[in-house]
Amino acid sequence: MQQSLIIAIDFDGTLVDDAYPGIGKPKMFAFQTLKEMQKDGHRLILWTYRHGKKLREAVQFCKDNGIEFYAVNKSFPEEKDGDTSVSRKINADLFIDDRNFGGFPGWGEIYHNLYPQKEDLNKLEKRDRPRNGIIGKLFGGR
Repeated sequence: MQQSLIIAIDFDGTLVDDAYPGIGKPKMFAFQTLKEMQKDGHRLILWTYRHGKKLREAVQFCKDNGIEFYAVNKSFPEEKDGDTSVSRKINADLFIDDRNFGGFPGWGEIYHNLYPQKEDLNKLEKRDRPRNGIIGKLFGGR
């Protein structure tokens, strides 16, 4: 297993299509990749411009898609909002943002860079789909 990382992830334009102040459609493979990261022990921080009600909506959207973050707009959960004794720069090993130098590479490329030996994302997506009906009941439905 690789070393556990702290990964800061932007919301608008990165996890979802940019539709601010609304919430866009999830980017392809975004939540599947985050789930793999969490399974491997990485600490995920939601790092976004959003605040107040819009931030709570984004956090809930992520929860509804199976992701709860280690921290939100902070380096660690215990950090107090407005604490001027702490730098506002998030402490992370890796930042994933649509405004990276060179642009956003897409979640497929991010996944393959983090997990070059793991199965293809298309297989993961199919594996994570609920299996309903008689076939699902016969072959491991959830």
